[in-house]
Amino acid sequence: MKLRGDAREIYKAIRKIILDKIKHEEAKKLLDDFAPTSNKEEILRRQEYLRKGMENVSEEVKEYIGKIRSIRFRRDYLHDRVLIVSEEEVEEAEKLGLCMVSTEPVEGYDFVLSTIGYGIEVELKPYDVAPELYVMPLWENRDVLEALAKLFPGGVAGKILEALEPLEEVMRKKEAIERIEEFIAEEERRLNEAIEEKLEKFKLTLSGRDLVEFLKALKSGDVDFLLSKFSSLNDEILDEIRKAEERISEKLGVYVEVFPREYPIEVSPDIVEGIRRELEREVKIELYLKSREIVEEILPLLPKLKEEIKRAYELEFFLAVKEFSRGFVFPRIEEGGIGFVEGRNLFIENPQPVSYFIGKAKDPFNGIQEANIVVLTGANSGGKTSLLELTLQVVILAHMGFPVPAKEAWIEPLDEVFFFKRKRAVYGAGAFENSLKALVRSLKGKGRKLILIDEFEAITEPGAAVKILAEMLRIAHEKGFYVIIVSHLGEDLKKELPFARVDGIEASGLDENLNLIVNRQPKFGVIGRSTPELIVERLAKKGRGEEKEILLRVLGRFRNGTKNEHT
Repeated sequence: MKLRGDAREIYKAIRKIILDKIKHEEAKKLLDDFAPTSNKEEILRRQEYLRKGMENVSEEVKEYIGKIRSIRFRRDYLHDRVLIVSEEEVEEAEKLGLCMVSTEPVEGYDFVLSTIGYGIEVELKPYDVAPELYVMPLWENRDVLEALAKLFPGGVAGKILEALEPLEEVMRKKEAIERIEEFIAEEERRLNEAIEEKLEKFKLTLSGRDLVEFLKALKSGDVDFLLSKFSSLNDEILDEIRKAEERISEKLGVYVEVFPREYPIEVSPDIVEGIRRELEREVKIELYLKSREIVEEILPLLPKLKEEIKRAYELEFFLAVKEFSRGFVFPRIEEGGIGFVEGRNLFIENPQPVSYFIGKAKDPFNGIQEANIVVLTGANSGGKTSLLELTLQVVILAHMGFPVPAKEAWIEPLDEVFFFKRKRAVYGAGAFENSLKALVRSLKGKGRKLILIDEFEAITEPGAAVKILAEMLRIAHEKGFYVIIVSHLGEDLKKELPFARVDGIEASGLDENLNLIVNRQPKFGVIGRSTPELIVERLAKKGRGEEKEILLRVLGRFRNGTKNEHT
């Protein structure tokens, strides 16, 4: 279905309301598949698709959907390995772009992969040379997999999570190695405090003979004798060092000797860095070997995982449509016009429900004149433009295959919809000419058309407007187009167009705050009472002195015809 004039802006506004309820861009893109269509079968297919989707999605899935995101598998260059191949394999290996390629051993790499007998034996396949490229993105997105497993119990996300379990230990080691300076510094501080405390408490008791021998040992440098006297203290210090290293080793998952056996305890940065590099090399190799085992299990599952992520975005889309269309109804798609019962304008907060139709009369409009041409009259600010917008909202959503904001609705599939909204601007000859051209274009050709016009007479003289509109509405009637036109020329157009129905929205008076009381439900076949009299009345009640007298005199003209009197 083609949208003309301001109809496109209404469509964009509807899309924005829906899109604002969707978080993920991938889910937002699904709305692109619901552009308005004139194809009845396609509309019905979309209705069934959305109906089933909304029935099968619940609010409980929202917390899991919020964690979903696409998992990217990037071919990052790996600098920690070298691949040794035969001369015949060099070109093929370089195409992988995953690591250094050589025909002989190369220094400076953490581990060696090879197809000819050096290091770890591999085949020239990405998942053999660099299985981490497939495994690590999944590990880093475990929260996504867990959310998918909740959304789709028994699906591939749960199986992938099980396959990743052997990585837990090696990844724990990897994370611990990143904190090795912190662990060593903490234990170094603790050791020095403990040793200092022991030294303060240590007491050496010597006999006279021992004292003489002790002094001789000091003078001669007899270390063994001296240590024998301090052996208990030394044993306690060594025990503290061993305990500290055991605590660090437990955190790292591998035994390390870190501390010197002398006081004060101090580990140089070079030693820490050397330990780190050795541990990192070992963990990289362990991670590679584990990933190589896992990748064979998960590779066949990746296409299905992609489908599960796509289904999760689809659930988010259904959830957004369900929230957007709460209290809406899927319209009947049938010939005979456009109608809705208790429709609610999407752009108005807490709108008054309105029922309206054009074309054939159906329940609950039996007995009301059937007409393809409708003139909508009535009070300023009474809701005439809002009713045009509501009609267009119902039509657009119906042609998208969406539910519409009404208790009941029926729509005839249309080929084109035109909306000429009154512009808030100063009108001149140019504006009149452009508007006239646009109206003429809407009447060209054939097909099923809905034309909505908001106060065309505002851009030209009332007398000229009646002549132009009357003839154009005759043409629309002859071609079988549907037209709803908002106009204050209801009396004149009714005389010119006996086939048209003239409806009215009336203001019934002023409330206690002197605001207009308007029933926004149009009265069918009744010209709407205009509001100037009520506005004059409101100003008169608010006025003072001579100003009040003037307004009351004008009000008298409304109420007493030509009599020149006032109260």
